[in-house]
Amino acid sequence: MSRKLLLGVSGGIAAYKACELTSLAIKAGWDVEVIMTDNATRFVGPLTFAGLTGRPVHTDTFAPEAAMAHIHLAKWADIVAVAPLSANTLGKIACGLADDLLTTTLLALPRGTRCLLAPAMNTEMWFKPVVQRNIRWITEMERFTWIAPTEKRLACGDHGVGGLADPADILAMLEAP
Repeated sequence: MSRKLLLGVSGGIAAYKACELTSLAIKAGWDVEVIMTDNATRFVGPLTFAGLTGRPVHTDTFAPEAAMAHIHLAKWADIVAVAPLSANTLGKIACGLADDLLTTTLLALPRGTRCLLAPAMNTEMWFKPVVQRNIRWITEMERFTWIAPTEKRLACGDHGVGGLADPADILAMLEAP
């Protein structure tokens, strides 16, 4: 039986770790489709994910071949993960905004579809009151599960909470009942 993972990749330096997550998921027997935000494509190219998955990568809500992609992808997925989840995409989810293919697809998910959120951002961003409020708002929604960011040296040189969880840990959470 195939397991279908829809992986959302939002913008941030941690996007490169989503490549490792994709590879691990495929090795574990998952079928993987990838949606990238425009900002994510500035960190890792869609061709990288296409090469890993053997499938086209979804980036454009309005691509002619993507008519209703947000509905089809939402119905296709057994589970969704957003890794990394940027502060920007986190805010959009909290407010119910849908202005790109990833957030539109998340809003179109059928009730009961689990979605794992794996945030990654600078420590100062992570601890901002507005980000913490958005986390509380999202936590109140039943479908979302969190995997906390790690404390480590971040790409900017700061040390603190904000690093993307280890891809193997994210996969373990996806595979947990």
